[in-house]
Amino acid sequence: MFFIIGAKNTVVIAIFSVVFGVALGTLLGLMKQSKIKLLKFFSTAYIEFVRGTPLLVQLFIVYYGLPINLSAIPAGIVALSLNSGAYVAEIIRSGIQAIDKGQMEAARSLGMTHVQSMRYIILPQALKNILPVLGNEFITVIKESSIVSVIGVPEIMYNAETVRGNTFKPFEPLLAAAVIYFVLTYTLSKLVGRVERRLKTSD
Repeated sequence: MFFIIGAKNTVVIAIFSVVFGVALGTLLGLMKQSKIKLLKFFSTAYIEFVRGTPLLVQLFIVYYGLPINLSAIPAGIVALSLNSGAYVAEIIRSGIQAIDKGQMEAARSLGMTHVQSMRYIILPQALKNILPVLGNEFITVIKESSIVSVIGVPEIMYNAETVRGNTFKPFEPLLAAAVIYFVLTYTLSKLVGRVERRLKTSD
């Protein structure tokens, strides 16, 4: 039961982190494609800074450094979302660049604005192409969520450490945690593979 609660918290944290990360990553990815230099500079600087610093440091900055006091779980979600957003931004950017430039030109020739062309023509195709990659990002977030145990979030790793401390058995709780992580990521990877096959069939 103790590990089930930890697994539930891990999945909830990962879901919220990926949802917010995709929203942030989409915004950053579009900013990086913008012709406005300030937006492009801000997006590039954010992505490079987040990718160039450890997730643990980012987590501590959010938990201890922000002027508002966030409890452990929201702080963990915010830190993972901010980190995931930088990686998703690069995924979105590559998805957009994979779309033939002629489609943007065709949309503009039909009278659409740049924003309308991105919204109705480019982004739907880009999101379809990168959906499997976003699924892999979800798997990565599930594994990386173990780091939020250091600020007291009762997820799988934190509960495994608690059991280990109470029972003085170092191996069994960690093995149980590893099995739960494997079941979660393996199940998700199979679902991602199924979605990928369906997308290929529909092309």
